[in-house]
Amino acid sequence: MNSFSPRPSQQNILQYRGGRLGIAAVPGAGKTHILSALAAQLIQNNELQDGQEILIVTLVNSAVDNFENRIKNFFDNKVQALYKYRVRTLHGLAHDIVREKPASVGLDERFSIIDEREADFIRKEIVRAVLETKKDIINSYLRDDLSENEIQKAWRDERNGIYPLINNIAIAFIRSAKDRLLTPESLRLKLDSSFAPLPLAELGCSIYADYQRALAYRGAVDFDDLIRLALTLLQSDEEFLERLRFRYPFILEDEAQDSSLSQQKILELLSGENGNWVRVGDPNQAIFETFTTANPDLLRNFIAANPNEDMPESGRSQPSIIKLANHLIDWVMTSHPEPQAQSALSLPRIEPVPAGYQPQNPPDNPEAIKFISKKFTPEEELESVAKSVKGYLDSFAEDELKPTVAVLVPRNTRGIEVIEALKKKNVEVIELISSTSTTRAAAGSLNHLLSYLADPQSARKLSKAYEVWRRDWREEVEKAEFVKVVSSLIQRIGQVENFVAPSRSGDNESDWLATISQDEADAQRVIEELKEFRVNVQRWLNAVALPIDQLILTLAQDVFTEAPDLALAHKLALVLRKAADDHNEWRLPELTAELAVIAKNERRFIGFSEDDSGFDPERHRGKVVVTTMHRAKGLEWDRVYLMSVNNYDFPSGMPNDRFISEKWFIRQGLNLEAEALAQLMALDSNSEYDWYEEGKATFTSRIGYIKERLRLFYVSITRAKKDLIVTWNSGRQGDATPSLALSELMGWWETEGR
Repeated sequence: MNSFSPRPSQQNILQYRGGRLGIAAVPGAGKTHILSALAAQLIQNNELQDGQEILIVTLVNSAVDNFENRIKNFFDNKVQALYKYRVRTLHGLAHDIVREKPASVGLDERFSIIDEREADFIRKEIVRAVLETKKDIINSYLRDDLSENEIQKAWRDERNGIYPLINNIAIAFIRSAKDRLLTPESLRLKLDSSFAPLPLAELGCSIYADYQRALAYRGAVDFDDLIRLALTLLQSDEEFLERLRFRYPFILEDEAQDSSLSQQKILELLSGENGNWVRVGDPNQAIFETFTTANPDLLRNFIAANPNEDMPESGRSQPSIIKLANHLIDWVMTSHPEPQAQSALSLPRIEPVPAGYQPQNPPDNPEAIKFISKKFTPEEELESVAKSVKGYLDSFAEDELKPTVAVLVPRNTRGIEVIEALKKKNVEVIELISSTSTTRAAAGSLNHLLSYLADPQSARKLSKAYEVWRRDWREEVEKAEFVKVVSSLIQRIGQVENFVAPSRSGDNESDWLATISQDEADAQRVIEELKEFRVNVQRWLNAVALPIDQLILTLAQDVFTEAPDLALAHKLALVLRKAADDHNEWRLPELTAELAVIAKNERRFIGFSEDDSGFDPERHRGKVVVTTMHRAKGLEWDRVYLMSVNNYDFPSGMPNDRFISEKWFIRQGLNLEAEALAQLMALDSNSEYDWYEEGKATFTSRIGYIKERLRLFYVSITRAKKDLIVTWNSGRQGDATPSLALSELMGWWETEGR
């Protein structure tokens, strides 16, 4: 094993030989490094038998690559580590488990996995359909004093109105039901025997049932199904479980604060009652927004109930920033005015790295921490931060090492405004706002085209191919609506070959022309659109005989206009060409399935976007990264700006605080997402002692949101290595104030902190 000088707390962890161990690690403590070192040590000490691997479980795909590289670097001879460990995300692990015995959980051998984008599309369509029949449920929750115009506004508002609200309820309801292993059928039985009406649970169950039917029709599951089915399989198949326990004698879990109950149960079963299970995480960095199934208390409880170690040493930030973060922990735990919020943060405090160990913290510089107390309007805050960033970057000479800089915002919309303000000042910006992966989107588009070419009689697949062909029209409302109309018509074509290759006499045209039943003007427009599309389809079908890489490039030229997508298509073409060379027996269906693996993120596909390979701030020295505070987790910069730290984005439960999740048109300020989940829990408990009481869940959700925002503020502070600048604004209505936590830190810093 190559040289590694562990810090004192890391040395304690490397004494681990077996059993359960819980580790609370502060930001920058080196969780990934120590777990990699522990895995390498277990391999080096010959703790594994033939056919056994150390299982390392983490949260995101980029961390998978990080672990892979780090573990290999602990060996001079990389072959020593070969086939001795497996690094998986929790969903990837669940996929491995289900893929071994799909029939045992009612799945076809060739089941597919839909990504979040496709799941969202399916769910939104179902929400609209269900609401047509259940509008009375929503109307019963509207304020009594709303005018007819206000009611119509709530129904029409596609961004903050009723439809997006119900979609959010559907996401939370379905995810929580699956985490509790509740199927639509079991929920229906519970609803039918309920001794009191639960209208939101009734609505959620209807959407859930239709959603699962849509997945079944596609022969697909979503990511939450993978977890549910993996747990069900492990609970029901003792022989299979024992086989996996032998295969994975040691389980090392990273980012354990973000696990849900069902995810924890999977690892609990795999490790066994007295098995070897190390859980590392930081409950103070649990910043998944409210209504996910992640629960940091699960890790806290595990640490309290088992042998445990702290990892308090961090070499990331200068001492004054560490001091500031520690004061936030102390104030929240002892002095936050909402007693139930005092458990948001917990020990250990952060400690600088002791002398003699690496990396050493940056030199202490209290003057590099700046709280801007001025009451900015949102526009003034943008101007002030943009001006500061510009001046700071311009202060470095051309030949000087440039710093890493980030502007962190609470929400994507604010980030877009920051980006525009910086670009006006000619500041080079790196946008880390959208969470959509370019790789998966482009691969998904090509996959839909190949799926049709592999099954050219399918009207449904031809319809998806059409949507891909018109993918550039999605951003324009009128064109997007037209695409939906045409796509629907294509799906209803009875004989696809009559559309694709009509006879010269034109007699076969009647089959697909009969599907068009619109007014004369629209009908002519649709006919012209379909004929234009048919020309492309015929060209694609003629290209099927080409080698797979040439076929991919032919398709890409017709559907992609952006240079990055075309470049990506070239790389995908090479990947599929290699697959074809490696598997001479593969034909188009098998190659399509290989592309689907990439599109649906079942296998790693490296090198096309930093979303996929892991964002590295070091690549962007001298530029400014703009991202949300949530996406900044796990990253660090020399200088960090925190914006919009007011009581709207960071409420603390004070009388003038507002909560984003509570809609203006809902009566009594009810949080319908929280109320829906409370009704689900009441059904699941089936006890009148735990029965649903309207409004109680709304209050509880406020506390949960306050706690999540306190942790988000803590995480944001600890992204800064040297400089930290914090601003706030008065909000769109002009009545917002500094968040309570910011006010506390500003006052303490001026009087005691320095």
